[in-house]
Amino acid sequence: MATKIATFITMLLFWVMLSGMFDAFHFSLGMVSCLLVTLFSQELLFYGGKKRSWILGTLGAMLYFPWLFWQIILANLEVAYIVLHPKMLDRIDPHLVRFKTRLQRPIARVAFAQSITLTPGTITVDLHDDQFTVYALTRSAAESLPGEMERRVGKALDSAS
Repeated sequence: MATKIATFITMLLFWVMLSGMFDAFHFSLGMVSCLLVTLFSQELLFYGGKKRSWILGTLGAMLYFPWLFWQIILANLEVAYIVLHPKMLDRIDPHLVRFKTRLQRPIARVAFAQSITLTPGTITVDLHDDQFTVYALTRSAAESLPGEMERRVGKALDSAS
């Protein structure tokens, strides 16, 4: 039951952050949607762990999201700069990067893959076991992988197990 409550609260907080709709009608629809997602997928976010692990996972995710949003903003600005630059073709230097992750939990690996894809200029092409394949638009984006994002995802979601 605790995993259902934690999943529902996590989904609802995430919905509130992204929706921007706070009137009764939209908020009630958001609650119903979060409830349905919770009923169908509560084991995906907090599976097979002790009570302490899902509490740490929830807190870790809540601390990770603001950092991720900031990284998305920075990457948006960088990609916009590249696209609007008169010598755009000189600035683009695409790479396909393969690396092994240290993350053990499936939820941490998926969160890491999705975080990479949400960040403009990088796309997770493949995730197989502990092997990631990522497309990066620039050399600097390629060199930053796995880097700080993997460390933060690991701290937020992997160490909680």
